[in-house]
Amino acid sequence: MRDVDVGSVWPLLRPEVVVWAVAEYEGTRSICPLGWTMRTSISPPMMAISVSPQNFTHGLMEGSGAFVLAYPGRELAEATLYCGSHSARDSDKFAYTGLTPLPGRQVAAPVIGECVANLECRLVERFTTGDHSIFVGEVVAAWAQEDPGALLCLVDASAGYETVLTDERFRFGVVRR
Repeated sequence: MRDVDVGSVWPLLRPEVVVWAVAEYEGTRSICPLGWTMRTSISPPMMAISVSPQNFTHGLMEGSGAFVLAYPGRELAEATLYCGSHSARDSDKFAYTGLTPLPGRQVAAPVIGECVANLECRLVERFTTGDHSIFVGEVVAAWAQEDPGALLCLVDASAGYETVLTDERFRFGVVRR
């Protein structure tokens, strides 16, 4: 064991399941890929996510008081990279990627038809932690594919993962079965 810089530890904490924060407010919607998520309660079911205030989706979630957590599968790696590299200030992520927004049952934000699962969340709390905000949402509705595939993850180069897509910053993959 040796003393190291905190930044060198983050890659050791892989895999991280990729989740999209989907929000809609005043007719504008966005998809923000995230890796920092956490289940926080069983009863009631609650989730927490960490989002930078610089992300356009941050303001949509604050304004609407709700969000959807959409879990992409392996076939959505390219869409994940696009949505994480472009702002909804400048582009319609749904139009560019061809993703299917479906109306939610409980919140204004759409669920994503191609995702493995979607959780509709009502915002319960938001607080600042350093350079990010933690959004805590109560899960008020859930959706899942009838035949779900493997969840997309941020992975390392070890043998336990099948790499789906890499670029200079990210390596997306799925857990080998």
